[in-house]
Amino acid sequence: MSKNVRLINAARLPGTNKDELWDIKISHGRISHLHRHDPNVTRSTQADKVLHAGGRLVAPSLCHAHVHLDKCFLLQDAKYDDLSIEKGDFAEAMTLTGEAKKRFEEDDLLRRGRKLIHESIECGVTAMRAFVEVDEVVKNKCIDAAIKLKHEFSTMCEIQICAFAQLALFSGEDGGVERRKLLEQALANPEVEVVGTTPYVEEDAAKEHENIRWTIAKALSAGKHLDFHLDYNIDPSKKPSVWVAVQELKAQNWHEVAQRHRTICFGHCTRLTAPMFGEDEWQRLAQSIKHLPCSFVGLPISDLFIMGRTLHIPSVVQKHDLNGAISINNVGNAFTPQGNVDPLLLASMSVSIYQAGARRDTEMLYECISTRAKGAIGLGATGALRVRVGDPADLVIFDEPIHDPESPSITIFQAVLTPPSDRQVLFKGVLL
Repeated sequence: MSKNVRLINAARLPGTNKDELWDIKISHGRISHLHRHDPNVTRSTQADKVLHAGGRLVAPSLCHAHVHLDKCFLLQDAKYDDLSIEKGDFAEAMTLTGEAKKRFEEDDLLRRGRKLIHESIECGVTAMRAFVEVDEVVKNKCIDAAIKLKHEFSTMCEIQICAFAQLALFSGEDGGVERRKLLEQALANPEVEVVGTTPYVEEDAAKEHENIRWTIAKALSAGKHLDFHLDYNIDPSKKPSVWVAVQELKAQNWHEVAQRHRTICFGHCTRLTAPMFGEDEWQRLAQSIKHLPCSFVGLPISDLFIMGRTLHIPSVVQKHDLNGAISINNVGNAFTPQGNVDPLLLASMSVSIYQAGARRDTEMLYECISTRAKGAIGLGATGALRVRVGDPADLVIFDEPIHDPESPSITIFQAVLTPPSDRQVLFKGVLL
């Protein structure tokens, strides 16, 4: 049963002295005050609205910067049991998903989507960008189901819907005319906040570039966030399309025309990995987008399965001072058969994936599933991992109280290395 919390008592906070305890006051769903905890001081709050942290770690909640809501758990669902993986490559994943989409109905979209959202909230997720497909097969089914789930979970999680074109928009028998019409119709819905496309599925480079130009123009005219699945290849002979995207963003004057807080995400980007994309190119890219609200979203579990490599997000953040996030992408389908919905488990696996085991590295990995991930999708400023006055009271509390003074409460470093299973979650000051 949910509980309105007005005071979190005796909490440990990331970025503070490990010996300090803090009291967190909450008003109207936001953090209103931070006070050093004094056991001799009783703060004026109703007893039933106090949450006693007892020395536990209280940190910003988690975020899925990139998750496909409509395609989750297909491999675990009896309805799709015959669509099994044989090759484990991108072409097969597209084929199997295409067959599955022919069977999508509202009841199973809601059932599978509800499972993903519910399990995510239990892990500490209070925000997600949910990709749902739009094409001539599913039409508005996935959008309609996502909107229902968004409303159903509105008091527990902020669900940002991305109308997503997995298939080509300028290739095929009709040159993508019908798909573009359907996507435009979806973007007219105010419940849809993001437009996403996959330029690399077009027939040739010219059509890929047209996809990029068209999608940027639609994002600007409709006032939406922009999210590209981009440069998903490991072909050194293929020029990265990120340069076309940056050129078009500038040509269409994104910085001046886009509505406030509308952001740009580049997902996958396996072509931008070493040695195919060197440090000098990264420096040039970082310089070219420094005035644009761009973030790179690594999807390591999917990328390693399909491509055998993944964008090195720690370098994006630490070497090039760009914003980056990591996300689970898919769960239980032909693009990502393994893993679960827990972003913290993903951060833990990323210690090995990126060889990032130093304390600061683990804190940065947590940022990439929390504050940086939220910033990437336009839900707050990116940057250091802090619980700050004025921020939404979207928090996760780790571990049980520890009474042994020789065994201090868990830290972010420890939480990433060994994710604790016991977590309490607050969304806008409500304990879920």
